[in-house]
Amino acid sequence: MKVYPLFFLVSILLISCKSDKRIEVATEEVEPKSILEQIALAHGYENWNNVQEIAFTFNVDRDSTHFERSWVWQPKTNAVMHINGADTLQYNRKSMDSVAFKTNAGFINDRYWLLAPFNLVWDKDNFTHEHTKGALAPISGKTMQKLTIVYGSEGGYTPGDAYDFFFGDDHLIREWVFRKANQSEPSMTTTWENYSNIKGFEFVKDHKRKEGGFNLYIDGISVTLEQ
Repeated sequence: MKVYPLFFLVSILLISCKSDKRIEVATEEVEPKSILEQIALAHGYENWNNVQEIAFTFNVDRDSTHFERSWVWQPKTNAVMHINGADTLQYNRKSMDSVAFKTNAGFINDRYWLLAPFNLVWDKDNFTHEHTKGALAPISGKTMQKLTIVYGSEGGYTPGDAYDFFFGDDHLIREWVFRKANQSEPSMTTTWENYSNIKGFEFVKDHKRKEGGFNLYIDGISVTLEQ
């Protein structure tokens, strides 16, 4: 019968414990992100919880005409300031009168143009979606990934609307199609271009049509993060 020194037996136990731990870590599973989350994260969604205030100006140049309105939003309290020329309106989205409700429709529209990638996460319970890995983008004609979402027929300012997002392997949106009431023909098709990184967010500043004569752009973007 062999007698092993105590330090040898202790070494065997330590190696065994380390081996068990290593195997346990190696078999740990991480749940994959959905395509909705991947697009949102590509645009900086992981930083959203730190946002105290966001301000931007929504602009549309169509032929020789210009339209603009500005917004300041505090997402944690839902306080909104609307600035249109010399007129300013402050309201809280938790409690709106008829004037605020009408103004808020413009805010929802303009915010969607700025933060649509995040709405894919915020609104996920309100729409159905379909992901296609190979589809021709309508403006560039390039093969991209495509995500189609269709909102429910009830609730919101424009129920039943549909959007087709076209994006690359980096999950940054490059083009999109808006289809009112989920009709088959596009209501509006624009690019997503001129990306700008602001406080860790990827914001698109320009949306243009293929035929020209139109530029929807967002400027004056500022983000205040919590200290």
